[in-house]
Amino acid sequence: MSRPFRFAVQGGPLDDADALRRHARRVEGLGYEELFTMDHLGAVDPFLPLVVAAESTSMLRLGPLVVNNELHNPALLARTAATFDALSGGRSVLGMGTGYMRQEHDAASIELRPPGARVARLGESLHVLRELLDTGRSTFAGEHVTVAVDDLGVRPVQSSVPLLIGGHGRKVVALGAHFADIFQFTGLVHDPHSGLPNPGGFARDAVIERRDWLRAAAGERFDSIELSALVQMTHVGDGADGAAATSAERIGCAPELVDGTPFLLFGSVAEVIDKLHGLRDELGITHFVVRDPDGFAPVVEALAGT
Repeated sequence: MSRPFRFAVQGGPLDDADALRRHARRVEGLGYEELFTMDHLGAVDPFLPLVVAAESTSMLRLGPLVVNNELHNPALLARTAATFDALSGGRSVLGMGTGYMRQEHDAASIELRPPGARVARLGESLHVLRELLDTGRSTFAGEHVTVAVDDLGVRPVQSSVPLLIGGHGRKVVALGAHFADIFQFTGLVHDPHSGLPNPGGFARDAVIERRDWLRAAAGERFDSIELSALVQMTHVGDGADGAAATSAERIGCAPELVDGTPFLLFGSVAEVIDKLHGLRDELGITHFVVRDPDGFAPVVEALAGT
């Protein structure tokens, strides 16, 4: 039996408390289940705006999408995540990724290590985070991470804070198979030198391949993992065809990929609804994160929870 559709929003007026309160209430009122920030140097802190959003809503789940693991010590990150879960009444989701942007690493004098080292450190961090969030304790000595925490000092409300893991490479998919409650396909491939993203994984076949990697690595655990797509652009209603062509050119995506990819959603309400049903039936994706809550609201109204 298929999972029901769930929808979330990333972004908003995250540096203006009053505007953020209105935005969070609007997102919740439109039927979205989650509101996410991001973790980039040059943008707001990934956690502090979530506290404002939490105190102005009652049901909305909240989290960073995604934490750049290279910028954080996992024990301190667990403390922050547990504290936020307590303050939000158990509404947190912790998104995790390897990090990739050389510019922000250089700005902070933090080495952007090769992809393999970043993935290995992410795996060790996820192990520590899971232990600390679940038990408040972790003793771990790995190649990249060493901790000896007897008592984190704060406990989340949730018995298990959900972990969202996003990525494209096979090793990250394998980490998702082991740790993720939600695995998010991004479609973005990052240049190993600059870290800049490109839509090298937008093709439907590429997503199918990664879904199959996840299933093979997760085994019996696969059915408990919710599959998600971080939608890069949407346009629902009049002008969708023109918006699709412009957006494909802007991000360097081949026009013939637009209709099939889960990362670009363009068309009438009925057309987008049909596409999402197809993505669920073929790929198993039921969780969609968008950046235009008002424009996408008719689709959410029609599909959320179904």
